Amino acid sequence: MGPGLGGVDAVKVRPLTFGTLVDEIVGQVSEVDGRVRVLVDGAPAAEPGRLADAVVEPLRALGRAVQRVSLDDFLRPASVRLEHGRTDSYSYRHDWFDYKGLQREVLDPALDGRVLPSLWNAATDRASRAEYVDLPENGVVLVDGTLMLDRWLPAELTVHLWLSPGALKRKTEEEWTLPAFDDYDPVADLFVRYDHPERPGLVES
Repeated sequence: MGPGLGGVDAVKVRPLTFGTLVDEIVGQVSEVDGRVRVLVDGAPAAEPGRLADAVVEPLRALGRAVQRVSLDDFLRPASVRLEHGRTDSYSYRHDWFDYKGLQREVLDPALDGRVLPSLWNAATDRASRAEYVDLPENGVVLVDGTLMLDRWLPAELTVHLWLSPGALKRKTEEEWTLPAFDDYDPVADLFVRYDHPERPGLVES
């Protein structure tokens, strides 16, 4: 596993571009035989979904089937998320996202070749009624989301997009969520400084 947030200032940082970061992820996935689960984690301000989307076609070009999944489709019901109001940072940290559902319906069964692409429709606040999809032997499940990497979720590759406190505050539209990140100290295989997405830096221990 890579370095955590606590050591980000004490280790070497290798400069990358957005494109070479994509290449790094693709290269690491390519080294793993069989089905691979990848978690791309970051605050919404870091747009982890953008990076996850960019990895899809390069993997497919190498003959790997890819199933994209977003944690935003594994929200918990509004009655749980909003029990303490719409701007409660503690709820955002602990009650908004159904991490157990993600593991139960995506990450665990992926190794047996089946994945549920979505569980909950936030717009209707109902189950999405999605069908399970097959994942071939060489398939890759690529999940983007936030606050995922201290939940002991199983994965062959984890990526964290780290924003400095200043960048996180500057780029976050929903400022009430900021306290949710105060105690978040993820550890990832690829720990990426991401204040400038076109000029990221890979933290190397």
